[in-house]
Amino acid sequence: MAEMTVIEAIRTTLDEEMGRDSRIFILGEDVEAGGVFRATEGLVAKYPGRVIDSPLAESSIIGVAIGAAHYGLRPVAEIQFADFIHAAFDHLCSEASRWSYRTRGDACLPMVVRTPWGGGVHGGQHHSQSIEAYYTHLPGIKVVAPSFPADYRSLLKAALADLNPVLFLEHKRTYRLIRQDVANAPAETVIGRARIARKGTDLTIYAYGLMLHESLAAAAALASEGIEATVVDLLTLQPLDVETILESARATGKALIVHEDTLTGGFGGELAALIAEHAFEHLDAPIRRLCAPDIPAMPYHPNMEHFFMPDREKIAAAARDLAAY
Repeated sequence: MAEMTVIEAIRTTLDEEMGRDSRIFILGEDVEAGGVFRATEGLVAKYPGRVIDSPLAESSIIGVAIGAAHYGLRPVAEIQFADFIHAAFDHLCSEASRWSYRTRGDACLPMVVRTPWGGGVHGGQHHSQSIEAYYTHLPGIKVVAPSFPADYRSLLKAALADLNPVLFLEHKRTYRLIRQDVANAPAETVIGRARIARKGTDLTIYAYGLMLHESLAAAAALASEGIEATVVDLLTLQPLDVETILESARATGKALIVHEDTLTGGFGGELAALIAEHAFEHLDAPIRRLCAPDIPAMPYHPNMEHFFMPDREKIAAAARDLAAY
């Protein structure tokens, strides 16, 4: 057992899995020097020839990763910031997500795409975006969004063992903010399972990434007022853990969905539809979404960034209204 930050959990897992499987290699911008956030620091010396700097060309990074996976390797493609992954959208959509389907399951494409996403770091329009809704629309790619270091360990290990593409979303605000005692051997997990992070009876809050931590803080504050909220850590956005999501909605009768992406077209709409279709008769109030406003991109000014992003105070206020409905 050792205390780890999120970034340490990622680096440790990459190190372990590269030592275990010689087919795994890392490709991305500045990864030999450790990357912008130091996730790959020290790995180039330990695994020469398997930590490879790329040009500043996201489409090239993903294209090379797809080709390497075709030939039996297990690439880990790092996109320096999620905001720039769209340059590779055609590769991910037309090739990576469809390969197993195209071959009727006869061929696989084992690759992991790691990328830091989200706001809260004053990154402005080009270093703060939430991109998950675009990629959960591609059924052939699994989309993972952990919250705690232990989950980063177990889910990255699962992603590296998966036979098909996994988009591994790392919320950059949590990289060094969140610490946790983590077992030396990560618990085995399956991509596609959510977790009840806190149990309550009055409403359910669904969240992932940074918003999971803000939701837990809001739930703790609400408990002092006599409002007990269940908090569901989604962990995986594609595929969803439908059973856990619906079970909690049915148990509390009220659902609050929190994410920092914009409201319209955001991932929360899919959750709301799922709950409305399959748990409507158990609901005691309309499903509520707390998301960013429909603004084209994250503002630069810190005050405007605060306005843009949900936080524990906004979550608590929305939960109070829902509990009182």
